[in-house]
Amino acid sequence: MPGPLEGVRVVELTMWIAGPACGGVLADWGADVVKVEPPGGDPARGYQRMFGTEMPTNPPFELDNRSKRSVVVDLRRPGGADIALALLDRADVFVTNIRAAALARLGLDYATLHARFPRLVYGMIVGYGLTGPDAHRPAYDIGAYWARSGIASLLTPEGGEPPFQRGGFGDHQAALTAAGAICAALFARERGGDGQLVTTSLLRQGAYAAGFDVSVALMWGRHITLGARTTMRNPAMNNYLAGDGRRFWIIGQEAERHWPPLARAAGHPEWLEDERFSTTAARSRNAPELISLLDAVFAARPLEEWAEVFASEPDFFWAPVNTVDDLLVDPQFLAGGGLVVVPDGDGGPEMVATPADFSGTPWEARSRAPGLGAHTREVLTELGRSAAEIDALAAAGVVARAP
Repeated sequence: MPGPLEGVRVVELTMWIAGPACGGVLADWGADVVKVEPPGGDPARGYQRMFGTEMPTNPPFELDNRSKRSVVVDLRRPGGADIALALLDRADVFVTNIRAAALARLGLDYATLHARFPRLVYGMIVGYGLTGPDAHRPAYDIGAYWARSGIASLLTPEGGEPPFQRGGFGDHQAALTAAGAICAALFARERGGDGQLVTTSLLRQGAYAAGFDVSVALMWGRHITLGARTTMRNPAMNNYLAGDGRRFWIIGQEAERHWPPLARAAGHPEWLEDERFSTTAARSRNAPELISLLDAVFAARPLEEWAEVFASEPDFFWAPVNTVDDLLVDPQFLAGGGLVVVPDGDGGPEMVATPADFSGTPWEARSRAPGLGAHTREVLTELGRSAAEIDALAAAGVVARAP
């Protein structure tokens, strides 16, 4: 299937996760994404050594780089910049997460490219923004998104230590924001405008992800403390342990609507009239006692049996606390398109799908992540370079020697 961005040409000059993931979303949606890499390649190609040995595949890199074409160009050598400009001359979008100063040294900053290619949409993911005292600082998502935005602090128990972020957590969110912004800029261009610079920062992405807390602090001057399971003021919005050791979360956001089905599911409809629990205020005052009682109730049966009980109450909202292994066999995740088969010969591996679908222009992954420089000759040929010219560029170290 072509996807909604069929015919859109993207040049990607990125590294690690945030930039490649943005290009990966656009590629999933049908764009022709040419990934420009230095001779050593995107450093994320080294992720397969993260477990201390050379692994046969590179799952994080595959996720963010499928359906792309890779060309190797040394932009610092004479002739390298000319190749980049020739690619951009045919492109609709430029995606980068390289620092602004380095781009300026290469002549690939926004002002230079916009003057030469006014219809080019220039998508940029940065750590801290383009202005301000720390705009020049390097950033990974664990610094700008996780630590500096306040997220790590919000998730730290009182007197405890901050939790560690999972790999690419903020990068993938920033990538989705950047992809959406790029599509909005393309839409504006098609309505008669020029291309433009669109940016997002990991710091702002983190603040937006924590926007509930940040807004309360901003407008009320108050701070929401991190909840503790045994003292949650709303016991119907809490997690519990079933008898088989599986944990689940009850989502009783609306106290008066969701408390009665919880009491009935727990087998204690008399709690609805119990003065300790009959009102929202009473349940809040007696929350530790009610949580303890619910702990004892839920420990009596395995989660599979509780799921059947919960299903009998239409207004009982809950979810299992899945491990990653649980998620990969979760029938709803699978039925909802959570995985995609990426073609590779007669078959192909399953990978995580990007989280958006289109009814009229459905997308599908087209190929595995490319080998380093695998499409250099193909792409240069499309630019009008002869075989002899490509051979000369390869001999001079300007482009890859890959076929």
